[in-house]
Amino acid sequence: MPESPEVQALADALGERLAGRALTGVDVVEFRVVKTRTRPPDGLVGQHIERVSRFGKLVDLGFSSGAHLVVSLGRHGWARFGDGASTSTDAPAAAEPPMLASLAFDDGGAVELTDAGGWVSLGCWVVDAPRDVPAIAKLGPDPADPSFSRADFDRAFAGRRKQVKAVLQEQESLAGIGNAYSDEILFVARLSPVAHAASLDDAELDRLFAATVDVVRGAIDARRGIPIDRLKQAKVDAMLVHGRTGEPCPGCGGVVQDFSFASTTAQYCPQCQTGGELLPLKG
Repeated sequence: MPESPEVQALADALGERLAGRALTGVDVVEFRVVKTRTRPPDGLVGQHIERVSRFGKLVDLGFSSGAHLVVSLGRHGWARFGDGASTSTDAPAAAEPPMLASLAFDDGGAVELTDAGGWVSLGCWVVDAPRDVPAIAKLGPDPADPSFSRADFDRAFAGRRKQVKAVLQEQESLAGIGNAYSDEILFVARLSPVAHAASLDDAELDRLFAATVDVVRGAIDARRGIPIDRLKQAKVDAMLVHGRTGEPCPGCGGVVQDFSFASTTAQYCPQCQTGGELLPLKG
């Protein structure tokens, strides 16, 4: 699932490429992508893009009329330039994900919105303001925002009898973090992912706050300037424990393990995070 560092890099790349460009055509291949049926994206044809922004894990294309095209990448969505203008020197993937919608612009270029999943998770809204999209309206503070404070963090965690990994991924509490970066944050903080937020002492909360800010902002800095067709791989390559099951822990040399979380699996180091205790896996 795309998370805030990669979505920020994507928004930056789209903004650099599209600012001032006029939308000349829209091709929706999969009708389920459009969530505002009375305001389809082709109603924006002829308007110029003024800016591209990120809200949590969503991308907002702001147009000259004041309208916005908001894109939720969902679990497997992404974007690519449709005119062969990638700056990556890597060989293309053997099987690219299908294009579900395409936006054409007056420079002859296009942005294709894709979804690699077995079900459609990509979504688009045409709205007057980004907060008209429910997923944006409910967002909590974003650790990438320079104004994000310890008070914002404390409000998310204080007194919560909920596992810290779940709180980190709860978009109403903290915007933009998903399964991968929550694993990374908890590893850096040396905390068990299943500990309840209410059980953390002051020193543990200090470590968790610092790790949350440092991991998210560090990843955003690291992804800056990477071609959008390389961002997903760059994320995978940078992970310390997420997706590293069976590999040596970079902290202690122990073995990174899986555990069950919600409807998926996540990774952690027992020696560094749980005092050697193995967390359960569904059989």
